[in-house]
Amino acid sequence: MSIQKNISMERSIVSTPSFGDIAFSEEGTGPAALFIHGIFLNADLWAHQVTALAGLRRCIAVDLLAHGMSPCPSGHLTIGVQAQMVVEFLDALDLEQVDVVGNDTGGAICQILAATYPDRIRSMTLTNSDVHDNFPPEAFLPVKDLATQGFLAEGLSALAGDPAGIRGALATSFEEVDAIADETLLGFFKTFANVENATALQDYIAGMEPSETVAIEQSLSAFAAPTLIVWATDDVFFPVKWADWLESTIPGVIRSVRVEGARLFFPLERPEALVDELRQFWSALQ
Repeated sequence: MSIQKNISMERSIVSTPSFGDIAFSEEGTGPAALFIHGIFLNADLWAHQVTALAGLRRCIAVDLLAHGMSPCPSGHLTIGVQAQMVVEFLDALDLEQVDVVGNDTGGAICQILAATYPDRIRSMTLTNSDVHDNFPPEAFLPVKDLATQGFLAEGLSALAGDPAGIRGALATSFEEVDAIADETLLGFFKTFANVENATALQDYIAGMEPSETVAIEQSLSAFAAPTLIVWATDDVFFPVKWADWLESTIPGVIRSVRVEGARLFFPLERPEALVDELRQFWSALQ
């Protein structure tokens, strides 16, 4: 087993009217592609894809609110609020349309964007994500319970400087969590050393309910833009049945593939699996 290199990317900042200065990384030119991460991580999840696909797209990976270098929101944080931030972020970059790519709660945010702002989405790629009433998934409920009881923020702050502790917390999301560099793990969690960020994330998780994701089913069933599904088969949070649900619900799905034996954060752990699919998918859209 070899240890992966640290994959931290440089950040740029753009100002939005409602959410302040949003951090992002980008590389490449051409039509824009927006990569959206999920809970606990940040734009660095997509470092391999951003670099590998820069010849096809202007690849942009955003730090969501209360993650990475982006600020906390002024009010209660939900995935709907995150989606609104993304729209303002696109406006600030003068991007009318993007190819969106999402993982974990980032995939749910992509679905909300597709349902509520379909004209902004050129294409959508979904990896393992919250879908419909599987939000949050059953395997995540112990974390939600900690957040609801008010204990999660303190735990996140304690983990911020503890790579071994982060490995334990994320073990079920990786095939070989021990192969992830300490610097990468610390890069994901260092923002939670800030009490405000840790508390905002705690409230975000405590408030997770399926109402927002269930409510978009009808709109998703009308989303006709080209859609790619790339799903890890060994994910304890988002089983393959949810890829099947998406495929049967979204009429724009043109390809749905499985990454055998992979887990939730396979875009970091098996980057080529997603890079190859995106290269083929986007090349066909040129």
